[in-house]
Amino acid sequence: MEIRRALPSDRDEWLRMRSALWPDCPTDKHVEEMAEYFAVAKVAAFVAVRPEGGLGGFLEAGLRPYADGCDTKPVGYIEGWYVDADLRLHGIGAQLVRAAEDWAREQGCREMASDCDLGNEVSLRAHLALGYTEVGRVIQFKKWLSAGRG
Repeated sequence: MEIRRALPSDRDEWLRMRSALWPDCPTDKHVEEMAEYFAVAKVAAFVAVRPEGGLGGFLEAGLRPYADGCDTKPVGYIEGWYVDADLRLHGIGAQLVRAAEDWAREQGCREMASDCDLGNEVSLRAHLALGYTEVGRVIQFKKWLSAGRG
């Protein structure tokens, strides 16, 4: 499968997959964030092109000034990674990750980092299979504060 940088003509398919990965994100926010991948040099989006047309996966990568567990700066970072269900377990995700790693190397990075939700065993296994090492676990908390004390 062809892996390449995302093009403006990929927006509809890319938006479809972004909406599947992050269903709680409003469409206008997706569109705004996708525009950054064409305007900002410190981010890159890669897509998997289906031979019959359309896309079957994407990976968004960025440069971060640091990442937990990393020793060098900047750090390449997998911001989002998705493969359509019918293409999973065929190496498409690995090809997307390799493209992002190559891009990060070209940006001067010596390390690549990523994250996944604690309960996402599929993502955890995929990262480990590609040579990533788990460096920590986090449970985050929040609380809405009312206007008054109480």
